[in-house]
Amino acid sequence: MYHTTGSGKVFSYVREYHTLEMVHAFIMVKTTAGKSEGLLADIRGLENVAEAHIVAGNYDIIAEVNAPEVYDILETVSSSMQALDGVTDTKTYIAMD
Repeated sequence: MYHTTGSGKVFSYVREYHTLEMVHAFIMVKTTAGKSEGLLADIRGLENVAEAHIVAGNYDIIAEVNAPEVYDILETVSSSMQALDGVTDTKTYIAMD
């Protein structure tokens, strides 16, 4: 089980049990106008990304990410996803169930 603190960002986590559970997260991605379709394949190809879809609403793409640790989720988002040309903003939601 993981505990997160902070408002909108993960600052720390505590692993209570030694299990093989994966951390599951949803990443909302805003893109530059006209870039969503091209970025979709790039996002789907990133390590730890299980699925990604173009969506209607405040964000352009939603990605589902699974990783062994919260750090791995944050690494995927901050180092890989946000580095893609055309990604303007991301919001990360860690699943609590």
